[in-house]
Amino acid sequence: MSASFYFYDLETSGLNPRGDRVMQFAGQRTDPELNPLGDPDNFLISLADDTLPSPAAILVTGITPQATRADGLSEPEFCRFVTEQLATPDTTILGFNSVRFDDEFMRATLWRNFYDPYAWQWQDGRSRWDLLDVVRLTRALRPEGINWPVTPEGKPTNRLELITKENHISHAHAHDALADVMALIEVAKLIRQHQPQLFDYLYQIRDKRRVQQLVNLDRPAPFVYASGCYPSEFGHTTVAYPVAPARNGNVLVFDLRVSPRDFWAELQQPDPEHPLIARLRPTLKPLAYNRCPAVAPLGVLEKSDGWQKLQLTPELVKQHLAELQSVPELIKLAAETFAAPPSRSSSANPAAPSASVAATSPADPADAQSHPAHPAPPAPDADAALYDGFLNDHDRRLCQVVRSNGREELADFHPDFNDERLPDLLLHYKARNYPDALSADETARWEQYRTQRLNAQAPQFLADLQAAQQDLLAHPSDRNEYLLEELSLWFQSLQA
Repeated sequence: MSASFYFYDLETSGLNPRGDRVMQFAGQRTDPELNPLGDPDNFLISLADDTLPSPAAILVTGITPQATRADGLSEPEFCRFVTEQLATPDTTILGFNSVRFDDEFMRATLWRNFYDPYAWQWQDGRSRWDLLDVVRLTRALRPEGINWPVTPEGKPTNRLELITKENHISHAHAHDALADVMALIEVAKLIRQHQPQLFDYLYQIRDKRRVQQLVNLDRPAPFVYASGCYPSEFGHTTVAYPVAPARNGNVLVFDLRVSPRDFWAELQQPDPEHPLIARLRPTLKPLAYNRCPAVAPLGVLEKSDGWQKLQLTPELVKQHLAELQSVPELIKLAAETFAAPPSRSSSANPAAPSASVAATSPADPADAQSHPAHPAPPAPDADAALYDGFLNDHDRRLCQVVRSNGREELADFHPDFNDERLPDLLLHYKARNYPDALSADETARWEQYRTQRLNAQAPQFLADLQAAQQDLLAHPSDRNEYLLEELSLWFQSLQA
């Protein structure tokens, strides 16, 4: 098949890729000119009985656990679709905030089901892209021809449903995965129509090697960088400068909008309420080469009043760059702080319903050497342990056997895994998909795990459910009443 884009979106049971689950998937393939190829894909994924979804998520999407059980694919069926139909050669797989959110859910799902979490995005000429930072950089530098939304308070916002509204793009069911996919394609067309050079440039530089050519420590130079970490009043965009290596083979960059001398002086003041790394961000932050950052050479600011749009001047950037050379202690401190082993946040807890995951993972074999030199403590749950190490060839072959076997074969299958995560992962896989294949001992172990997992999720779930029910009293809604009743029934069913 010739080169194509595959736009996709997920609706999930919460915000934590390692503990929450995909409940809806939708996607549409297009040609390079963004014309649809074939019919869209749209289906639910069955939610296992060890998961309590976030009530807030369900109120947004309108998807109940019961609906996924009645009409959804199993996770193994979903993974087969991803690897056999979505991941065709020369496909660019993209979404809106997909690198930080949807891709992480996809990887976690593939891992739980004994598929390679990475190959779907790099083998056979495939790649990934994310249009959120494309939107940010377009708005910051080349906004002409597109209507850009603001909040009622007048603050710039790049929410997809508001961009579509401002530009009269049909988007009747925001937060339905298929509606969001179709809307995103139209937004991509809008940018490509009005700013074709920028669109094509950002598409080309999505590759990590192209990013490294622009942003590196061998030939450090200021560059334009759009990131959600930077303030919205400046279009989430600044001029940054590479200063030191970062974990996972990435690079630490400094925001040249900020005076290094003033920033260093500020850091000298004690602040026991905030850890040092939080005080350093986002003035100093890692740039991840393999996360499709929206970067550009400084020359783009010479056109269309780019400096003025960013509220910067060449003179200020030059001044701050000179200051940066005069405070080497700042760079040394930042390099040491960001090189320290990452702490295991609540996102490692599979019960946490709303934590975000910041782990960087390899997008192709060349990234394997970028795995953290100082890994965090192992995740307490095999399902959440994707980033705790890579599998060797022996275990990869056994994983292929697992996913190709059915109930009868798995009942008597006791592989000699080398990786200590995989025996528990296999137990969970069998229990969710082939419970009849479990022995009495395995059933007991699964029920113990399932009970612990549900008990860990229950306090937050019940608190959120009660808050939503109280809000319902103040703002009656037949739809929301139905959804909350279904969630109550789901919780009760899992206690039996």
